[in-house]
Amino acid sequence: MRVAVTGGAGYIGSVVTEVLLREGHQVLVIDDLSKGHRDAVEPGAEFAALDLIDSSGVAAALSRFEADAVVHMAAQSLVGESLTDPSKYYRHNVSGGLSLLDAMRAADVRRLVFSSTAAVYGEPATLPIHEMDDTLPANTYGETKLAFERALAWYAVAYGVSSISLRYFNAAGATARHGEEHDPETHLIPLVLRVADGRQPYITVFGEDYPTPDGTCVRDYVHVEDLARAHVLALAALETPGQCSAYNLGCGGRGYSVRQVIDAATRVTGRSIAVRVAPRRPGDPAVLVASSERIRRELGWEPRYRGLDGIIGSAWAWMQRRARERRIA
Repeated sequence: MRVAVTGGAGYIGSVVTEVLLREGHQVLVIDDLSKGHRDAVEPGAEFAALDLIDSSGVAAALSRFEADAVVHMAAQSLVGESLTDPSKYYRHNVSGGLSLLDAMRAADVRRLVFSSTAAVYGEPATLPIHEMDDTLPANTYGETKLAFERALAWYAVAYGVSSISLRYFNAAGATARHGEEHDPETHLIPLVLRVADGRQPYITVFGEDYPTPDGTCVRDYVHVEDLARAHVLALAALETPGQCSAYNLGCGGRGYSVRQVIDAATRVTGRSIAVRVAPRRPGDPAVLVASSERIRRELGWEPRYRGLDGIIGSAWAWMQRRARERRIA
């Protein structure tokens, strides 16, 4: 299959591209490099430096590449920023997404896998979260992702665009080639590993008085390569014109606490990790975990990384390799 990956120069997108190429697909990466890295684009992939708002340019790139399908990863994704600058998030995540859909129509591409988020659910009434639970986003980021999902349903009816949306919380870990490198970095695991590596003095734990076993928040963590394989499985499942569905991707419904992440990082790295406790952040639920039973049953997805140590170990190995490469360079 010939697949265009938007945001393919980013963390998850680069791994999706890596897995697609490994499985024999041809890939076009579309990325404006506002957050991605040019050196993260897989050597075997074609590359087009384009903003999704440029619908005619994207349509031309899809046509030249003769794309069969699109995996849409490109997005603005900082929850806090989405609350202070909603315009940016509607412009990129909704307007940019609609421009992509119109480019796909112009290029006669009718299959899309969308990298969505479990933030579409907001604060859940029951746990673990299932696909049929209410979608009540608590921030602009989740709202814009949900808005695009809703657009996909209508594009399926009107234009025969088939789509699968994948909802997940925290991608983590690394492959031998690609890892997490954001600026600014806001994700827990890379921040904890920066402390272990001596790049920052401590990790801040926001609240230790939650109604959880150790008092810290519990979240889903799924290895980035497991997420990438789910995107590839979803592509293969897009067989019926006009289908539109969504699947959760979770770590089995149990999740891991902030303290468990820190303890696992201490074991994996063999280094002490200093902790500073701060008050809770507004809007942080105690527990957020998703059920992935539906995608296991219908698409046969099974995560290969089932524990924190393996996920964190892969991220630590990539971080150390990256540091060595920079020293040599």
